Order: sequence, then C-alpha cells, then structure tokens
Amino acid sequence: MKSDIRVCSAWRERHDRPVYTLSRTCPVCGDEAENSAPAPFDPNDSYGEYRRALKRRSR
Repeated sequence: MKSDIRVCSAWRERHDRPVYTLSRTCPVCGDEAENSAPAPFDPNDSYGEYRRALKRRSR
C-alpha cells in the first residue's frame, strides 16, 4: 500500500521543520506536497539479485 502521508516539497527553504499533510498541497504555503515515504525498491537495481540471495542465505 502506498503511503498517503505527504510532505511539503519546499519545506527546507520555507519552513523550520517538515510539514506533513494528507492533501496534494501544503496547508501552510500552498506549494506542492510529495510522497514522504521512499520507494521500497528500485527495479533498475543491478545488485538487487545479490542482496536478496544473501538475505535468503542468512535466514
């Protein structure tokens, strides 16, 4: 499930701390809000196969 919590894209320049919201725009400055969670994986990760193999071995 994708995260619905968003953070103001310009919080480093305009705010003292991150401003979180559920809407598509920042409630304080009105700027665009972006997804606050990082992507779970990168499909173009060239070492992903090796990391998964290591993880399976360590279990």
